[in-house]
Amino acid sequence: MIKKIICLLLVLSLVLQGGCWSRKELSDLAIIMAAGIDRTPDGNIRLTVQIARPRAFGGGTVRPSAAQENNAWVLSQTGETVLDAERELEKKVSRKIYWGHMVILVLGQEAAREGIRSLINFFSRSPNARETLWVLVARGKAEDLLNSHSQLENTSAQSTGSVLRDAVGVPVMLKDLIMMLASKGTNPTLPFLELTASGAPQGPGMKENIPEAKNKQQKVTETHAEITLTGTGVFKDDRLVGQLDVPDTRGLLWLTNKIGPGEITIPSPAEPGKKISVNITRGKTKIEPFYDGQNARFEIKITMEGDLWEQQSTEDLTDPKIFAAIEKRMAQRIEQRVRSVLDKAQFDYGLDIFAFGESFHRKYKKEWAALKDRWDEVFANADINIAVEAHIRRTGLTTKRIF
Repeated sequence: MIKKIICLLLVLSLVLQGGCWSRKELSDLAIIMAAGIDRTPDGNIRLTVQIARPRAFGGGTVRPSAAQENNAWVLSQTGETVLDAERELEKKVSRKIYWGHMVILVLGQEAAREGIRSLINFFSRSPNARETLWVLVARGKAEDLLNSHSQLENTSAQSTGSVLRDAVGVPVMLKDLIMMLASKGTNPTLPFLELTASGAPQGPGMKENIPEAKNKQQKVTETHAEITLTGTGVFKDDRLVGQLDVPDTRGLLWLTNKIGPGEITIPSPAEPGKKISVNITRGKTKIEPFYDGQNARFEIKITMEGDLWEQQSTEDLTDPKIFAAIEKRMAQRIEQRVRSVLDKAQFDYGLDIFAFGESFHRKYKKEWAALKDRWDEVFANADINIAVEAHIRRTGLTTKRIF
């Protein structure tokens, strides 16, 4: 009995002692906040990383001006693959590169046009990178986007992550992108972002030269630039083929049932030169596919609810006829946005970017087997009918405009 107890204690001691062999001390890690990938002229990978500076995050003595300077170290290295480029970075970085806290993965515009499967392969395989990181496309080079600062957050990566988390635009995580690339019933879309002038620099380390000015050979003015959502990148399989602007992106959100906080501004029914703005509180889209053996058809029903928060005109909002007229114009505006992005997807790109194919597959499983390899062609020729219902639930704290 005593021997058994001694053996058990020895086993327990070995297990407990072995629990720390793979520990990672925070002071030994170079924490990556963002990564960007571009292609070099010879076809290699140029990897850019944004590494959190420990001093700026409380890892050391912070100088009074630290909040006005870049809180991240941005550096780039070239390699034949992403892993090869990472190994080259390790020759410059004194700590172990750690991907577990990465917020965003930025794909350069030209690199995305050549195909993104090979660009994201490392991050989808690596046990250290999270599948919940945000993936986006940069206008121009990813390196330029990461060489930026945020006025409100510690790094521009955290600022961008917050914007995407709030469902501004069409946010896409790495796991979502992988599923879209594997699906025959849809084509990927990714948020399209760029640097835009955003006020005067608030410190000596917060100046950027916006790349657009350099490319157009305009006078380059040092200013502060924030990463800004400017639309949505459209992909055919894994290649970037076009871009939707911000209004069309809103239509895309409606069609994919991902509408979040937002607003609709419409002309006043009684005074067209003046505007009424409604804050969206709830929205839902239902898509019903139909197939007659030759052609596909889709019936789309959209319902929306909102609160009237701003009125430039003088209508009496207690009048039911006025209410009905405003709701009708709201429904028309939503239908215009949805129809605009549908027309671009069907007639300009010939691509299903709304996952209509997935809803078709769920209803017509047998027919899908014969259509899946040419689904984009079927989608481009499909009839699509749209019905929109819009309702105002509240008018804020007043029913009549104050004069």
